[in-house]
Amino acid sequence: MAKTKPGKKDLDSYTIKGTTKVVRTGDCVLMRPSDSDKPPYVARVEKIEADHRNNVKVRVRWYYRPEESIGGRRQFHGAKELFLSDHYDVQSAHTIEGKCTVHSFKNYTKLENVGAEDYFCRFEYKASTGGFTPDRVAVYCKCEMPYNPDDLMVQCEGCKD
Repeated sequence: MAKTKPGKKDLDSYTIKGTTKVVRTGDCVLMRPSDSDKPPYVARVEKIEADHRNNVKVRVRWYYRPEESIGGRRQFHGAKELFLSDHYDVQSAHTIEGKCTVHSFKNYTKLENVGAEDYFCRFEYKASTGGFTPDRVAVYCKCEMPYNPDDLMVQCEGCKD
């Protein structure tokens, strides 16, 4: 009779190799791309588990950059904008480079200083269809474009937009 392999165990946290930074479920992380010329991938940790050999894996939900989506980067997309996708994956925890923060659009626009690890998300992205939720956002100004937090905009004294 064959032996069954011991199961996986869920972990509460993982310490990023070579650092003192602790990753927990729900945290956003920067993950090393296979091509070192590319920026790190951004993901939200959904689950952390170790196998019987203590190899730690993370189940992640990927964020996409606008240029990685169907339709590509548009004029109103901010430099630090990401889309929360419906794309899940399991990766080795060793590919985690660091932690980051993905803010709501509203909270991001209120930051006094945007750090290297600060990003924002205002859309969810369905990778299989290229669809967005919400499928439209408020437009402003004579250009009738959504607000890009990287561009200076002046508020109307009348309507406060």
